[in-house]
Amino acid sequence: MADELAGRVALVTGASSGIGAATVRKLAAEGANVALSARREERLTELADELETEHGVETLVAPADVRAESAVDSVVADTVERFGTLDIVVVNAGLGLGSGVDISTEEYRTMMDTNVDGAFFTTRAALPHLRETEGNLVYVGSFAGKFPRPFNPVYAATKWWLRGFAHSVEAAAGDDGVGVTVVNPTEVRTEFGAEIDEAFEDRFDPGEVTEPEEIADAIAFAAEQTNSTVSELDLFRRDKFSDW
Repeated sequence: MADELAGRVALVTGASSGIGAATVRKLAAEGANVALSARREERLTELADELETEHGVETLVAPADVRAESAVDSVVADTVERFGTLDIVVVNAGLGLGSGVDISTEEYRTMMDTNVDGAFFTTRAALPHLRETEGNLVYVGSFAGKFPRPFNPVYAATKWWLRGFAHSVEAAAGDDGVGVTVVNPTEVRTEFGAEIDEAFEDRFDPGEVTEPEEIADAIAFAAEQTNSTVSELDLFRRDKFSDW
């Protein structure tokens, strides 16, 4: 299905590193034009230059903090203005802070604002355009959104919310031809975790847990669907349940 994405337009949040960066590389390699959004403009620009040089696609660098409603609206509007359409949206921006229920109020609100509000703002702004194209909306969820996470219940709660929200959007927009998929990884070797203790890319050796490219492959597979929809994809490391 390598030709399915040729010429299509994708917007990826949290695109500056990790799963987001791997995703824009994968989508561009399959011929999609890509709008890259995150807070770190310099990294987005470097990545966009790489995509244009290596794959000959068109890009848009759209720096924004998903916690800011007006910024998210502008990113979506700028994407549609730049490319004339919007076929794929990957809701990837998210973070984890602290642990337990004794986290600070600032940590709590930052996680809620990013993981919950950011996903809502992105969906609300993008959905009318995806209805026009009968496009695909892909959410990056988590193992923590399906199973108890005793050492970080607030982060887990944001991912449980994301799954519930995504599947309810799926039910609401399915009649309009919009496909909605939730992709749930376990640990991925990215910068995630640096805010708490140690980044997963430093904590785990290559091959020990999931790589960002594996998640990007799953996201691209979901984005390629044009009739039926993969409602949910779980990508768990093979030994994840060994201690249960």
